Amino acid sequence: MSLRDLKNEKQILDNNFAKTKNISFDIFFIRERREKREEKRNREREMGAEEIWNAKEVSEEARDQCSSSDIPFSSLIIDIKLPLPQLKPRIINLCKDLFKKWLYLDDSRFTIETVSGGITNLLLKVSVREDDENDSFVTVRLFGPNTEFVIDRERELMAIGHLSTAGFGAKLLGAFGNGMVQSFINARTLSPEDMGNPKLAADIAKQLRRFHMVEIPGSKEPQLWNDMYKFLERVSGLKFDDSEKQRKYDNISFKEVNDAVSQLKDLTNLLNAPVVFAHNDLLSGNLMLNDDEDKLYFIDFEYGSYSYRGYDIANHFNEYAGFDCDYSLYPDKEAQYHFFRHYLNPDEPKEVPEEDLKNLYVETDLYKLASHLYWALWALIQLLLPAIRRIQKAKGFIVFLGSIISFQKWNQLRSPSMQLFS
Repeated sequence: MSLRDLKNEKQILDNNFAKTKNISFDIFFIRERREKREEKRNREREMGAEEIWNAKEVSEEARDQCSSSDIPFSSLIIDIKLPLPQLKPRIINLCKDLFKKWLYLDDSRFTIETVSGGITNLLLKVSVREDDENDSFVTVRLFGPNTEFVIDRERELMAIGHLSTAGFGAKLLGAFGNGMVQSFINARTLSPEDMGNPKLAADIAKQLRRFHMVEIPGSKEPQLWNDMYKFLERVSGLKFDDSEKQRKYDNISFKEVNDAVSQLKDLTNLLNAPVVFAHNDLLSGNLMLNDDEDKLYFIDFEYGSYSYRGYDIANHFNEYAGFDCDYSLYPDKEAQYHFFRHYLNPDEPKEVPEEDLKNLYVETDLYKLASHLYWALWALIQLLLPAIRRIQKAKGFIVFLGSIISFQKWNQLRSPSMQLFS
């Protein structure tokens, strides 16, 4: 793209976004990225098929281990809304149906407790006393109702097989009508504050690099923008019984939302960011640490898909804010560079060229806006799901999306990279 083309792009953006006075970057960075595309691609081969760690071996082993005959399946469906006392006998029956070695064990040998009750799923820990000395542990995950609106369960099951073979997350042990059974991970869930710890941040960066190297069968076309457009189509005509909530919702201009998504898509395309298999939901709750073994785990791959490297990293950075959305916790430039160094060169992080750090900083900075938009639209999709509608209304996500689409608020959220064209 020529400088004249970039100026034209600038004019288009100026028509839609108010100008800001604080320009943090020179347009040179974007132009330089375009001119040195081939040089950059050569460096990015470390993140490509030529050096995908053990990707081919992983794919072959996963294919061998994840055939339908290897994973037991039960047609049982368990109501996620039941209280724990009523869930217990149903979970025991499920375990006996899936794992024949437990079929004749007395129910008293099973202990069931809630591990977490997330917005969309319920996770249970099952302890089984197989004999007088040995206990076995598994986790049962019950999918939330109607979550197929936002999650491709077939893709998730396939990804789990390959990722667990590559050493990520819990092993898939069985599946049933509305959930799955996995091996139990003896570790604690991280907090948002933990993610800012320099040592943990470095460990997360190193593991995310390895995660991005795993190849998952199927289409490698990024689904980020398609998902956003699908969300927009589904929520544009949402109606509420509460007139005040309807009034707030009607203040959202979905045409402006659609335009914002399209403009951001066009802008990020200028970056030519690498496409990788991304976690897409690497918040603190999906990171577990065994303190005794100093071992870090990535879990819950239900949003995993091929996406842009910068998006996955930016989404992780956004999650530093936690559920309270305290964006004062968002990592500053120094903390981001620390993460980038260990992501780009785990063995010699201090040897990463300054240019590579700047490029990844710009890439991540732009995609953080895409992350904000994605989850705001995701939150509106949740309003279509009766089981979790109350939770989402309480969180005020309608107001949040309205704030994003308000151009005044949008300018406050704009990244330094967006100011390139101001």
